[in-house]
Amino acid sequence: MSIASWTLHAFGPVLPATRRGEILRAAAGGLVGIAVCMALAWWLPQVAGLRMGLVAPLGASAVLIFAVPNAPLAQPWSAVVGNVVSAAMAVAVLMVVPAPWAPPLAVGGAILAMQLVRALHPPGSAIALLAALNPEAVREAGFAFALVPVGAMTLALVLAGIVFNRLTGRVYPFRQPASLELAEEPDRIGLSNAELGALLSRFNQSPNIGVADLGRLLAAAEGEAAAHRFDGVTCAEIMTRDLITAPPEASIPELAALFRRHAIKSLPVVDRTGLFRGLILQADVIDALLQPVPGRRGPLASAIMRDPERAVPDDLPVGRLLHRLAVQGAETVPVTREGVLVGIITRSDIIALLLRGAEERLAA
Repeated sequence: MSIASWTLHAFGPVLPATRRGEILRAAAGGLVGIAVCMALAWWLPQVAGLRMGLVAPLGASAVLIFAVPNAPLAQPWSAVVGNVVSAAMAVAVLMVVPAPWAPPLAVGGAILAMQLVRALHPPGSAIALLAALNPEAVREAGFAFALVPVGAMTLALVLAGIVFNRLTGRVYPFRQPASLELAEEPDRIGLSNAELGALLSRFNQSPNIGVADLGRLLAAAEGEAAAHRFDGVTCAEIMTRDLITAPPEASIPELAALFRRHAIKSLPVVDRTGLFRGLILQADVIDALLQPVPGRRGPLASAIMRDPERAVPDDLPVGRLLHRLAVQGAETVPVTREGVLVGIITRSDIIALLLRGAEERLAA
């Protein structure tokens, strides 16, 4: 590639093509958001003697809030606090710095302040520059300028963004995991939120993507890679279909007899219609036997079975189970179709699949 063509390529579009529906959704969101701000200014033209009006950088805030609502730079804290501290910094600069030097110092100070309060929002520096270019009006308003109109208008835009994005299928504000363990996709990615955050910091990507979204992307990529590795094999293709099951009303002695007679490690519990109700392991029966109830036969299967939420559908790609079996220590994964138990998958089934793939590769 020549230097000229490389230069032209470097200055070409970087963003991938956006779906038409998303383009229209974002454009409509910007229209609605600014219209809400205009309506607020019309309904409440003054607050405590201060003029409530639009400020041009709100247009840039609208781009972030409606076009890239998952970006950390677009989140409510970043938008509202970022714009407010930037405006306050501009006012402080105008009070002590001569006019020729005010614009660059206001912008630099705004960027510094936003980063210190972890509220980086690019339109904030535009607000600081706008204020520095209109020093008389901003000095007259003083630090109240940061609240009215800047803070109030930004808050109105953010509230409009929350409602509009939710109504049109986007999550805003974006996901904020409450714990250090990834709340989403637990079966496909073994990294905590702290580790994901460290990755973002290492590559200086914290302003561009959130921890939860990075986890979702990595989980999706891991799922795709696993699907390629197993050539799209589904759970239905490798599961064990000839099952030993127990009814919910089975007693502890009956469960123990089933384990002893069939030399199995787990026992699915199904009702009369075949619906999967839970899973019992040998350890669950042993615990129940060690805690006998005087004069009674002890609890029933329904009382000691494990939650059925760990079941997977039969059309799930096998690769999605790797993390659960390898890292989480699960030995048996129930497989269902519309709630009805149709099979189970164990580590042995996965190993057999891997060995089958190795034999095919060697034969080729």
